[in-house]
Parts: sequence; C-alpha cells; structure tokens
Amino acid sequence: MAKLTLISRAYCHLCQDMELALRPLSAEFGVNVEVLDVDADPELEAQYDELVPVLLHEGNELCHYFLDVIKVRDYLSKIR
Repeated sequence: MAKLTLISRAYCHLCQDMELALRPLSAEFGVNVEVLDVDADPELEAQYDELVPVLLHEGNELCHYFLDVIKVRDYLSKIR
C-alpha cells in the first residue's frame, strides 16, 4: 500500500484543508496519509517551514500550499 506524507502544522488552515481534501483520494486509491508536524522536527522545519502544507510520496514533492487533485490522482494512478 502506498503512503503519502503530509508535512503540516497545527495552526495552519491550509494544512487542515489539504488533509481534508486528501481523504477522498486516500479512500479512492487505498493509500495511507501520514501527517508530520513540521514544528516538531528541526530538519523538516528547516526544509519546509514556509511551504507547508507539503504533500510527498517517497520524498518526491507532489504539491504544496494547495492540493493539486488532478496531479495527485494522475500520480497515484501511475504508481498503483
């Protein structure tokens, strides 16, 4: 099963929006979404601080700020 990683922060409304928007895609493609708090990890904060939310698959950035549903759906279709 594929796993997507969402780099997020607790007080970020864009992060919450992306997490909610990912739910239908997650269900459709049977992928797990791991949410990591950028503020809990100095390395993540140094790399992604102002870009959150960031959606990754195996370290590859799929999108940031807003969920690109078409791009992510196409990507997930290819890795199935």
